[in-house]
Amino acid sequence: MQKAKRNARIAGLIATLVFAASAYAAYPAWQADVYYTAGTIVSYNGHDYKALVNQTDYTSTGWNPTNASLWTDLGASAGGATPTPAPTATPTATPAPTATPVPVTATPAPTPKPTATPTPAPTPATTCYAAWSATQDHYNGGDKVTLNGVNYVANWWTNANPSTNSGPSGSGKDWTVLGNCGGATPVPTPVPTATPTPKPTATPTPTPATPTPAPTATPVPTATPVPTPTPTGTPSSLAKHALVGYWHNFTNPSGNTYPIAQVTDDWDVIVVSFADNAGGGAVSFTLDPNAGTEAQFIADIKAKQAKGKKVVLSLGGQNGSVTLNSSSDVTNFVNSLYGIITKYGFDGIDLDLESGSGVSLGAPIISNLVTAVQQLKAKVGSSFYLSMAPEWPYVQGGYTSYGSIWGAYLPIIDGLRNDLTIIHVQYYNNGGLYTPYATGALPEGSVDMLVGGSKMLIEGFGLAAGASGTFAGLRPDQVAFGVPSGPSSANSGFVTSATVNNTLDCMTKLVNCGTIKPNQAYPTFRGVMTWSINWDKHDGYNFSVPAAAHLKTLP
Repeated sequence: MQKAKRNARIAGLIATLVFAASAYAAYPAWQADVYYTAGTIVSYNGHDYKALVNQTDYTSTGWNPTNASLWTDLGASAGGATPTPAPTATPTATPAPTATPVPVTATPAPTPKPTATPTPAPTPATTCYAAWSATQDHYNGGDKVTLNGVNYVANWWTNANPSTNSGPSGSGKDWTVLGNCGGATPVPTPVPTATPTPKPTATPTPTPATPTPAPTATPVPTATPVPTPTPTGTPSSLAKHALVGYWHNFTNPSGNTYPIAQVTDDWDVIVVSFADNAGGGAVSFTLDPNAGTEAQFIADIKAKQAKGKKVVLSLGGQNGSVTLNSSSDVTNFVNSLYGIITKYGFDGIDLDLESGSGVSLGAPIISNLVTAVQQLKAKVGSSFYLSMAPEWPYVQGGYTSYGSIWGAYLPIIDGLRNDLTIIHVQYYNNGGLYTPYATGALPEGSVDMLVGGSKMLIEGFGLAAGASGTFAGLRPDQVAFGVPSGPSSANSGFVTSATVNNTLDCMTKLVNCGTIKPNQAYPTFRGVMTWSINWDKHDGYNFSVPAAAHLKTLP
């Protein structure tokens, strides 16, 4: 009986050690260029990280598990070090001469997993960074700032206030809290539940029934019927190849705004920026006094429309937002915008929504925005003009990672593809573009980047490199590209006139391409957008004059 008890104790010890070794084994080491699904746990530099979204961290991107928008830090790795062997077990009772002790030294006892203890709040920083400035145009990913004695690091391009748009690592917010500086009491970790990082599996994959690129057998007719008159009763058709620009309804370093009548006729679409968030889903618009009286502004819009121009109202922008969290918000959105459109005679709206509006996969604004725009179009009529100007991470970013902001515009585009007039993605201020057509990033300001991004929108692409479905292409006449008008109007992504012209030639005629080419020429490709009309005037029309002239040469 004593021998049996002893052997049972030894067998139990072996089972415990085997279980512990299994439970606390290290997660596999993270590797670049490997596809990871959301929820996968890896080890990296002594810590375990959990993937927030489906993704491939390409070597050329420099991404790794410390990127808070893609991974969340689970704490120190459990099995990063070699487990400390347990000493040889010695039976407490004298064994019977015939008993052969079961050896246990072959199975070492691992060091207990430290992540059983909750990860502590960040250690208060002792050094403060440069103060965050509300007047600075934006901050890039990796920039560090201090606000009210707290240090933050930007997770991506952002102009949001860190105190209201931050959270711990992996929260999906624009800023990550690094801790207090100057020896202050540690800041409590912000509660990230206000805008949680959505689980990609909860978001329907925007995969259409047939992920076929834009039809080639039956091209879009070049002779488009004149649309139904706008609410003002003035017919206004859209140029086959359009020059689109944003007109400031505010003063900035480019100077004071000015009457719409002074906008040159080189511009085919004038996007008035921006409307304001009036709360509860409602939108408002206050005309800058430098643009003239309301009566003059309304008359100026009618005059432009009489010349075949479109004048639309943009929602969002750098500091703007839209609230769409409920059905009542949708109703207020539709009614307020319809009132503005009919009052001023706008042809429609432009969606330039950024992080301030909470555009993230799974967020209520995604489906509510689709519903609201469709209801607004039903009230305005078939002449309703709809454009979108998202930053490329919200669109083509879905190719590398599908979750959070990455690809967040794709369900909106899918839901409104039959109502969409033009999408002109912003190919600036966010670095090089990753596409299916090259192993590395296509550099900002290059023909390849602009062609690659346009090709993806027309010919479609796989989400998270094909692991999460596909995005089907749009019609070529629905696609344009967005670039800065000059070196002062954006932080990065400046292009030359030659780059603009060569991109247009490549897309419409398959000439003057770089290394990336569309599958075929798209003679109905719509054109080019820029920020901004005001900066272009400030710089002596260096963008609009050559771009407008070249658009007239296209097929």
